[in-house]
Amino acid sequence: MTDILSPFSSSALASLPRLRRPVRYHRADGIPETEQDDNGQRPTVQDYHAIHSAPKVRVPKKVPTPVKVEAKVWFANERTWVGWLDLSIVIGTLALALLNASKDPVARNFAYVYALISVGVLIYGYSLYQHRISMIRRRDPGHFDMIAGPVVVSLLLFFAVLANFVIRVRELKEKNVPIPGADLLQMFSRNVSANSTIVPRPFA
Repeated sequence: MTDILSPFSSSALASLPRLRRPVRYHRADGIPETEQDDNGQRPTVQDYHAIHSAPKVRVPKKVPTPVKVEAKVWFANERTWVGWLDLSIVIGTLALALLNASKDPVARNFAYVYALISVGVLIYGYSLYQHRISMIRRRDPGHFDMIAGPVVVSLLLFFAVLANFVIRVRELKEKNVPIPGADLLQMFSRNVSANSTIVPRPFA
């Protein structure tokens, strides 16, 4: 009776599903696949790294070793996820501040835009974290870098800020409101144009 009720009995263990272990990747080396000859010896090759001559050396036995994953790899993946989470929280805070502090419809529309970008960054960071976790567990020696994600997020933020700036400048021009810093820009452009003029020198 105790054998039937025990969670580690033979009948209980036999009822567990048979799951296949994940494929473990091994380190890639430059040793060719060779077999032993009739005398039990492996073939020989020229050792071109020798100093005086090129002696014959036997090809070693190819022993695949599993890829070792250090603790810093797990911590680096978690730090990356925390970095994306931090960026998402900062953009979400900006969207919430625009939504609560301004009654302008343009500001509210851009608050929704920043909120969507924040949610997109959060989803992208979490999916990237899970993808890299699965690669680390499989001992996958593939590439862990993702260049497209940061570039896309940077472009979205750049175009959002640029569109906000352009719309605000057009609104100020339509209302005939002086644009802050426009006089400094005009003065700078006048100085540049004055310095770029070429004064002809008289011939001696």
